[in-house]
Amino acid sequence: MKTTNHMKRINYASFFIILLMLNACQKDPVTKPVNFTSTTYQDLAPYSTLGLPDNLLKDTISDSMISFINNILPDGKNEVIAHPEWFTTAAIADIPITQSSEVYLTFVSGNAGNSNSVAYYTYPTNQPPVSATDIKLITYIFPNAGRLTPLSPGDKADLGKFDVGTTIGLVLMANAWDTTNHTLNNNAIHFCSTDALNPEVNPNLKRHAVLINYAPENKLIIGFEDTNRTSPLCDNDFNDAVLYWTITPS
Repeated sequence: MKTTNHMKRINYASFFIILLMLNACQKDPVTKPVNFTSTTYQDLAPYSTLGLPDNLLKDTISDSMISFINNILPDGKNEVIAHPEWFTTAAIADIPITQSSEVYLTFVSGNAGNSNSVAYYTYPTNQPPVSATDIKLITYIFPNAGRLTPLSPGDKADLGKFDVGTTIGLVLMANAWDTTNHTLNNNAIHFCSTDALNPEVNPNLKRHAVLINYAPENKLIIGFEDTNRTSPLCDNDFNDAVLYWTITPS
């Protein structure tokens, strides 16, 4: 009887240890829901059933810039290892407007398996958002910028004129484009250029957009990662959507 009671005490102790471990895991999630339920969505321009905006301008992307992008953002290369400086800096990929300017965004490539959309939001530079509730309006720029995109390199959108004190952020919405119904899903997972708005809990994994200065042509290149970075499926190559800004002071 003493041996049996002793074994029972061990079993009960083991059971409670397992429960404590499970509870500890539940209290330390790797991701958290990010709800943009107070956000309004709109389109920058009408678009076709393929998701092609009807007001696009056209840039000619130089061979040297294409070569630079292909070399620095190759498909499947883990950029956390290749360019750790992109992830250790506190600077994020949002664009502050320091003088009244017309702002353009040009599509370069969409090396993604998802049917992603690209949109933008703004906020006062001196009041950066800390949660999704701070983002009141998201505007779709490229509804279909991922798998089977109708966009071509150099397709360019005019976002309009922005005043000093405004900061522009980009959001890649994973699989937001419905290729069957030709519609957009506002409830798709949002991966933002503002790190604080992304779902990963670990601050070292919250970055989903890298900002690269291409000095020869005075362009700011954005590279997006479209997979939750806690997932083993994430390759961290940050080329699932590649775009660049053109900021023209007025």
